[in-house]
Amino acid sequence: MAEKLEMVKNKQVLLKDYVSGSPKESDFIIATDKKISLEVPESSDNGVLLKNLYLSCDPYMSLLMPKPANSTFEDGFSHYTPGSPINGYAVSKVLDSKHPKFKKGDLVWGITGWEEYSLIAEPDSLFKIEHTDIPLSYYTGLLGMPGMTAYVGFYEVCKPKKGEKVFISAAAGAVGQLVGQFAKLAGCYVVGSAGSKQKIDLLKNKFGFDDAFNYKEEQDLDAALKRYFPEGIDIYFENVGGKTLDAALLNMKSHGRIAVCGMISHYNLDKPEGVHNLASVLYKRIRMEGFAVYEYYHLYPKFLDLVLPYIRENKITYVEDIAEGLENGPAALVGLFSGRNVGKQVLVVARE
Repeated sequence: MAEKLEMVKNKQVLLKDYVSGSPKESDFIIATDKKISLEVPESSDNGVLLKNLYLSCDPYMSLLMPKPANSTFEDGFSHYTPGSPINGYAVSKVLDSKHPKFKKGDLVWGITGWEEYSLIAEPDSLFKIEHTDIPLSYYTGLLGMPGMTAYVGFYEVCKPKKGEKVFISAAAGAVGQLVGQFAKLAGCYVVGSAGSKQKIDLLKNKFGFDDAFNYKEEQDLDAALKRYFPEGIDIYFENVGGKTLDAALLNMKSHGRIAVCGMISHYNLDKPEGVHNLASVLYKRIRMEGFAVYEYYHLYPKFLDLVLPYIRENKITYVEDIAEGLENGPAALVGLFSGRNVGKQVLVVARE
């Protein structure tokens, strides 16, 4: 007779129902009645059982909350299911494994459920963490998906040259703060926009941007960009869309490049804003390209070779906004859409 496995409680963050518009804390349920075995079941050939340590709060997650038929988001992610845990990027510890690549005690990052423990049936997309001299939480940000996003968008899509003029929107966020530092290390002139005095101070005094402005205090974004880029913008790293994109298009140089990383101002609108200055793409021969970071994960070793020495030599700094406990996950996630977080929003489930 098969041995009965010990079951433990598994706190989870569930989606209550499909979400229309901006997500609210009331759209989630904290479930404490679920149980899980801390061993991979016999029926699983390649499964791994994870204890989740740090969860990543990312804007794209709101795109997985509406009914699939009502969503314009088509990507390599599955929509969330009401009554089930949401998922996202995390740093986790392997408690049990039937997969040849992972063993008990390994640390990994990748997509898991928003819960204390996750059974991953097909763990091929998990990355093993080899460098533990760096804070583990960094693998939700600087050394995880946001870091790779900054690297891919800036180096692979924009292909910077020394001396070029770079503009970054949502510049104090998980991705923007890194793009700015990469741009400075590449010898570029860098200006960022953000939504508070605290964030502007960070950009100029901690991340080394040449300048920064609070978009909420600017009556005319076109005039603001002309002030900071009198000769025009070579590279625009696009995180917000809307009026900022429209103003940037007017201020791009001929043969400028726009990496479209995100459009957070559009994510929760029923009718997204139009773009009025798209003719600039033609007149100025601008290259505007969207990208999906997971298509570039084969470059992760190359990314680590670049970034790890920068971290160890203190040439790159990273700011995290830490929330503690799964029960505070909904508030941390929802806060992204009002700009409440300063830096990369991380949720601590357990520290080890």
